[in-house]
Amino acid sequence: MSTTTTSPLLARHGAVEATGLDAGVAWHYGDPTAEQRALAQGRAVVDQSHLGIVTVTGPDRLSWLNSLTTQEVTSLAPGVSTELMILSPQGRIEHVASAVDDGETTWLITETPEGLSTFLDRMRFMLRVEVSDVTSEWAALGEAVRAPAAEGEPVTWVDPWPDVAAGGTTYAADTSTHPGSMRAWRLVIVPRASLDSEVDSRLAAGWTLAGTWASEALRIEAYRPRAAAEVDGATLPHELDWLRTAVHLHKGCYRGQETVAKVHNVGRPPRRLTLLHLDGSAHALPELGAEVMIGEGDDAKVAGHVTSVSRHHELGPIALAILKRSTDPSATLVVPSDGGPLSAAQELIVNADGFSADRPPKVGPTMKGLLMGKGCAADGGDMPA
Repeated sequence: MSTTTTSPLLARHGAVEATGLDAGVAWHYGDPTAEQRALAQGRAVVDQSHLGIVTVTGPDRLSWLNSLTTQEVTSLAPGVSTELMILSPQGRIEHVASAVDDGETTWLITETPEGLSTFLDRMRFMLRVEVSDVTSEWAALGEAVRAPAAEGEPVTWVDPWPDVAAGGTTYAADTSTHPGSMRAWRLVIVPRASLDSEVDSRLAAGWTLAGTWASEALRIEAYRPRAAAEVDGATLPHELDWLRTAVHLHKGCYRGQETVAKVHNVGRPPRRLTLLHLDGSAHALPELGAEVMIGEGDDAKVAGHVTSVSRHHELGPIALAILKRSTDPSATLVVPSDGGPLSAAQELIVNADGFSADRPPKVGPTMKGLLMGKGCAADGGDMPA
């Protein structure tokens, strides 16, 4: 993760430290079910100080970030939140950042602060920009609030998920409803030295301190992808329905843009994100990375792997998994666990046909090159398999 510093909030009564991706902050404070309910009701704060924070300053910062990332940010207004990615030349996700500008500084909240700041620093050339990893000085607190910062409040990023932003599209299996619309979430950036006092002010107002068990369970329920969990070395944004909030399909060139256009216009993503409802009778959960199997006995085949898992206060054990796109949506899957194999039913997130909601109609050879994004000097990637 971004920092090995142990959060001072782990000294709070009942705190149990998380492991893995969320090490350094609390998994829960003694009553994870009550914490989930409080967070779902918008009256809890979650320690997110294990996330990294990178700042970009200078008069060229927005146009420069626009040229490097998947998102249109040239005219990003102060206080407006967005999300962006750095892709490989082949269109694979390398870095993801939650972005908000305060008029002088662009704040990037990320799970790869060292890698992101190093990449950005290499790309400065002669432009008037400065990049800094300020994780040691600033930290984030998560709140189940959809509103941006009010006058006098700290810089705040409001999660745009699951709205389809301007220039975005969706690969959703169901475009009429989305469970993420019920989830409010924002990250408030505060001085790291003020974490205790910031939390105390919220507790004094009647809020509850919740752990990452609560925030992860609600994130999974909302189909919300997370870079540190759902992204591997081969991940395309299309596979996670992440063109909703993080990719602008009609902006200028950026690295990986040709692949994004090819998959959207004439291809199909090879994998898809799905929600798994796990058998809860065994009171066991699979490990992250556990293989998801289809079929039985000698005929069993690997369909994908688990990327996130939690126990939801209403839904029971749930998980996000990356599956082969061809996996039968109606098939009952099996996931191994320490308590034995768990049956898993799919709830489709990304549709199984691999087409976006606004996929262009088939075109003749004259237009094909344009739709595939050719002509972007930042590119160099081939069509994914």
